Amino acid sequence: MSQLKLSTNESPWVGLVAAWGRYPIVVAEALKAQGYRVACLGVMHHADPVLESLCDEFRWVGLAKFGQAVRFFRRHGVSEATMAGKFHKVMLYQPWIWARHLPDWATLRKLARYFVSTRNDHKDDTLLGAIVDAFADYNIRFAPATDYVPELLLGEGRLTGGHLSSAQRSDIRFAWQLAKEMGRLDVGQSVCVKDRAVLAVEAIEGTDACITRAGELCGGKAFTVVKVAKPQQDMRFDVPTIGIGTLRTMAAAGAKTLAVEADKTIILDADDFVAYARQKKITVVAYRGGAEELAAA
Repeated sequence: MSQLKLSTNESPWVGLVAAWGRYPIVVAEALKAQGYRVACLGVMHHADPVLESLCDEFRWVGLAKFGQAVRFFRRHGVSEATMAGKFHKVMLYQPWIWARHLPDWATLRKLARYFVSTRNDHKDDTLLGAIVDAFADYNIRFAPATDYVPELLLGEGRLTGGHLSSAQRSDIRFAWQLAKEMGRLDVGQSVCVKDRAVLAVEAIEGTDACITRAGELCGGKAFTVVKVAKPQQDMRFDVPTIGIGTLRTMAAAGAKTLAVEADKTIILDADDFVAYARQKKITVVAYRGGAEELAAA
């Protein structure tokens, strides 16, 4: 995707489905800087209200209002769209969720078998893939947000901290293999370990809650967090993301090492991230590749 700023006469619309976190704001700002007009759907109870002032057109949309979403995009001539931010899937298990978010007809027709029926699983890839495929039926194609902001993908190397000890490297290698397997099963992307013992594995609760739980179990002792992409990672959604919020959670829990996957992890506000990691003496490293590269680390 070209990073050149478009002229006024050739400013196409790009659709943005914005969920929770700062990532959608960064994507919206990048799209505007490149000259795109942004039609943003802010997911209720997820998206930051500041997006309304950043985007050319904005509409709040409920979890079960697929028809509204399609009509909004089509009204603005959107044929290319992207998705950014975290969806709190745990909301699907709140009492009376579907009574409070009554599905419209398009949702029932296109997505009911995923959200209502018990015949399909509710894995992240299953649900988000179903949504993207449903939009495609209306000629709205979703592209990875990193196509527009590739500079957010973290490169290989050590961001902060000194050389890793043999114990740290051993824990990273151990947790990396586990995290990749959890990703293959589409369970979660993060694993917290100490002395090659698993403290916590991320599931529906998200990375921050996983880290907090590990800290409670570890009694304040230093431990390692590994966050990787799934082996079958679809870069259109659910891309591993780290930011200052991740570091704050680690600092509160007592975690001292963070290892992520290079080229497949988004880093937000990189300068502030590095400064905070140094302040809290948290080592952050990014690896590219598989077992052989980790064995040599």
